[in-house]
Amino acid sequence: MVPDIARIEPLVRQLLIELGEDPEREGLVKTPERVAKALAFLTHGYRTDLKEVINQALFTQDTGSMVIVKDIEVYSMCEHHMLPFFGRCHVGYIPDGKVFGVSKLARLVDMYARRLQLQERLTEQISAVIMSEIGARGVGVMIEAKHLCMMMRGVEKQNSVMVTSSVLGVFRDNLATREEFLTLVGRHA
Repeated sequence: MVPDIARIEPLVRQLLIELGEDPEREGLVKTPERVAKALAFLTHGYRTDLKEVINQALFTQDTGSMVIVKDIEVYSMCEHHMLPFFGRCHVGYIPDGKVFGVSKLARLVDMYARRLQLQERLTEQISAVIMSEIGARGVGVMIEAKHLCMMMRGVEKQNSVMVTSSVLGVFRDNLATREEFLTLVGRHA
């Protein structure tokens, strides 16, 4: 379902009033429309189809070597305060006969990030979809992110970084594999 911008606009206008603003003020006249469009964009992951993201970019490849894409930018919004969190995602997997087109990993990250999220759930969703879509022998996903809900409000800690990881298959079962992944993404166990 595509968000109905025309229905969201009056809600944003009313929110401005409740916050003590004048929605007729020059700088705010178009704000309800802009906010509605921004929210639609920032949550487009709900309306993204997994099959279209992958788009047949699975390729037969007889390799058992670890594949890693690191430093994928992540932009999402926490579901508790609807404030942004942002950072980097590192994805690694060991194929079992199939590999992804490299850009598809970043697209999968975006598909799940562009929803109201918890970083913990986002990390697990990414690892699970990679594992299931190509039948990988193992997957490791790590996200390092700053949360504006911690920086702008609440505890107001400017330098805090939340790190989450999800390891499946041989990444979970084999310490050496997990350590190789962490070393290659620049983190140490």
